Amino acid sequence: MSLFITFEGPDGAGKSTQIDLLASHLSRSGYPVFCTREPGGTAIGDQIREILHNVDNTAMTAQTEVLLYFASRAQLVQQIILPYLEQGHVVLCDRYTDSSYAYQGYGRQLDFKVLRLIASFATQELKPNLTIYLDLDVEDGLRRKEAANLAGQGEWNRMDRLTLDFHRRVRQGYLKMAQAEPERWLVIDASASVKAINEKICKRLESLLTDR
Repeated sequence: MSLFITFEGPDGAGKSTQIDLLASHLSRSGYPVFCTREPGGTAIGDQIREILHNVDNTAMTAQTEVLLYFASRAQLVQQIILPYLEQGHVVLCDRYTDSSYAYQGYGRQLDFKVLRLIASFATQELKPNLTIYLDLDVEDGLRRKEAANLAGQGEWNRMDRLTLDFHRRVRQGYLKMAQAEPERWLVIDASASVKAINEKICKRLESLLTDR
């Protein structure tokens, strides 16, 4: 049985930790699991990631930005995600199309009709069975990200340097999307303990597996 589960939220919210914990839980339960991330996840996607996150690329337009994200996503979907789903894996992905809706739609305020058209083409209309959004106050998320970068545990990229107003629009966009589609989204307060967050995720997953 294949499942496609995506994780959304600001960098610093703990997505990577929760993906690792969920992958371990699923593996112990006998499910084949594959974990990946966006942008990147393929050799081509990783090259695109470097361009997108390079702090020197300040001249990049919002249109170029969103097309590059979807280019990386298109490669990941066709090369990695769809084949693993066809083999019956549970695929866990750190970010997916909702990131583009949040960051380029709500954040950059690009046309949603255009974004949805590009998304349909790039992803072959593949949608997640479950999207887990780790919600975190904007200032807290950026502080966590900066602290991790200073500790040599992460990157401080071009998107992180955008204004607080931009990041606030992104967060509100995520919350609006989750409210509009509650059957697909699970919103969790990322300020809770790692254990508490993992327990909520596993509980929702058990419900999803039972329904299938």
